[in-house]
Amino acid sequence: MMNTSITKRIMLPLVMVLFLSFTAAHKFYISVTNVVYSEKDDALQITSRIFIDDLDRLLNERYGIKAKLATPNEAKVANEYIEKYFRTKFVVELNGEPVAYNFLGKSYDNDVVICYLEITNTNFEGLKTLSVQNEILTDLFEEQQNVVHLKWKGQKRSFVLIKENNKGMLNL
Repeated sequence: MMNTSITKRIMLPLVMVLFLSFTAAHKFYISVTNVVYSEKDDALQITSRIFIDDLDRLLNERYGIKAKLATPNEAKVANEYIEKYFRTKFVVELNGEPVAYNFLGKSYDNDVVICYLEITNTNFEGLKTLSVQNEILTDLFEEQQNVVHLKWKGQKRSFVLIKENNKGMLNL
């Protein structure tokens, strides 16, 4: 029979390693996008919040640029590539038809980049459906979840969009 003190010295580290391997923090991948109709401006105002490190990695892997977002050495072309990426992965449809949006720019809040988009010069009268397709970062992270909040004249709807289900709609 094995000495109790030797058993404790072997078993305790083994149990700790197993325990820690199951409880280790796992990074989650999420973005939050708000789409709000402003009656005052007669525009859809869109903000999308994405973790800086995730977007930085995406720009490097997809376009080969070291954007160095939120640093003094941020690449001068960062906005251009962020806009380019949004245009391929983020689509707004009104009554089933894609509409153009203006990419207004970005700002930073701690570890998050906030991208600003706006849809103007559109006839919102007679609008029956508003839908958003959001595939931001789903090409890089399988676990990516994109939360979208739609708000239209008092109506609200929220969606959690994933790679396999990347579109949400608000019936007006």
